[in-house]
Amino acid sequence: MFDYRKLFDLSGRKALVVGAGSGIGEAAARGMSAHGAEVICADMNADAAERVAKSLSETGGHGSALALDIRDGDAVLQTMAALSDLDVLVSTPAINVRKPLLQMTEDEFDRVIALNLKGTFRLMTAAGRTMAKRGRGSIIAMASIRALTVEPGQGVYAATKAGVLQMCRTLAAELGPQGVRVNAIGPGVVDTPLTAPISANREWYDAYAKKSALGRWAQPHEIAGAVVYLASDAASFVTGTLTLVDGGWTAVDGRFTPPL
Repeated sequence: MFDYRKLFDLSGRKALVVGAGSGIGEAAARGMSAHGAEVICADMNADAAERVAKSLSETGGHGSALALDIRDGDAVLQTMAALSDLDVLVSTPAINVRKPLLQMTEDEFDRVIALNLKGTFRLMTAAGRTMAKRGRGSIIAMASIRALTVEPGQGVYAATKAGVLQMCRTLAAELGPQGVRVNAIGPGVVDTPLTAPISANREWYDAYAKKSALGRWAQPHEIAGAVVYLASDAASFVTGTLTLVDGGWTAVDGRFTPPL
């Protein structure tokens, strides 16, 4: 009989979290470690990765640190070659240049694409090759509500997140026969370093809060549950999906509440 108590148990699994030095990546690393996974904390900021890895070990988990820039194709390939026993990949890095499309320069466009889309492509395909050989694995990439809905100044960022979602769906179809699952998570507005420019503007911050059904921003740890779920056997028949963790933003976007 299936043991339902082990649905979310990640004991004995090795997970690589890229972008683990802060925000959603750090929360993902902490969440999977708390459920028994061995977590490799990768980040461009080696000190930040080391800080998170050390804290995992100090709280009874198993964490290690790795400096990694996913814009460096050779570094990504070398990292994956050394992780032939990888069970879970979580990809979180992204940047945003908030400008109307008519004001966006080609250099800015290329910078956002290079990290958000091409970097994620490198990670997912390199991990996918390794996992396909083993016949199992879970790849989780951070998309966004911006994969579905957009606002002025978010065009290039939104395009990358829509691209990440479609790559996840395609890779899910291509790797399903090899037992590898690929899914995307779509956070709403989350209080992270990426959104710090908005947090600094109270009017903008409050306007975003009011857009969700819950009337507030998310904290990074509120995304970790979706990561643990998709990494675990609780999601063993889940692939090619977008799991929205947006406080109801996309359900009520553009709503008007009449004076009833």
